[in-house]
Amino acid sequence: MKPTKIYAVILCLAIAVLVLAFVNKNTDKPDIISNSQGFAVVELFTSEGCSSCPPADELLAKIRKESAGKPVYLLAYHVDYWNRLGWKDVFSKAEYSRRQSAYAKWLNLRGVYTPQAVVNGKIEFVGSAQGSLRNAIQAGLLTDAKTHVTLSGVSVNGYSATLRYKTAGVIDDGLLQVALVQNQVQTTVKSGENGGRVLSHVQIVNNFKSIRLGKKPEGTIVMELPANFVPGGYELIVFTQNAKTGEITAATRAPFPGTAMANN
Repeated sequence: MKPTKIYAVILCLAIAVLVLAFVNKNTDKPDIISNSQGFAVVELFTSEGCSSCPPADELLAKIRKESAGKPVYLLAYHVDYWNRLGWKDVFSKAEYSRRQSAYAKWLNLRGVYTPQAVVNGKIEFVGSAQGSLRNAIQAGLLTDAKTHVTLSGVSVNGYSATLRYKTAGVIDDGLLQVALVQNQVQTTVKSGENGGRVLSHVQIVNNFKSIRLGKKPEGTIVMELPANFVPGGYELIVFTQNAKTGEITAATRAPFPGTAMANN
């Protein structure tokens, strides 16, 4: 090969390396780190079959609007024990009923009910009680986080999402809780206590995964996505929780590629 051709090949390779480095620099996404100065994780247990639940769903929508940009994380779990009473809630899952029962044990309650709100795993009350909810959120925002969670590398491949996580300060029996949350949807209820009503829901938990951290504070999560998945219509909410007491010790959220980053 002639020297001029060799130089041309070397020049092309050098340009390719520079272009690749530029592309990688501009496509890498920054890590998402949980807020250390306080947060509020609001978990609402609700059902389309419960006539007392729509006011709680409406309150959750109001809180979402008011708390935009703040470290307030809202999750609506649709329980399944109302399904036998005239209307099957399409968003309900038995695992959400089991999670509510776990809170009954953690908080020393006699049983479960809807609508029920739990904030930071430490306090519960009727989900439509505005004053109680606002006070609990404010208290959470004023209490420093006890642990930290860092998220990175959110990617979507077909009907699954992959997410890398790293935690700090979590005790051995700590849990990492990951929720796929659908932003908003409406349902026309045809029977049951809410028969004939059009119900609006926000922050619906579509999929939920619990990981016992043990001695492994970091790893990779794969979450299944629904067939109607659209990046802008969903988000991931991730939090650490004490498996013995139920207390939530850190929280953050992760948008999907192609959507705007929200404040943690």
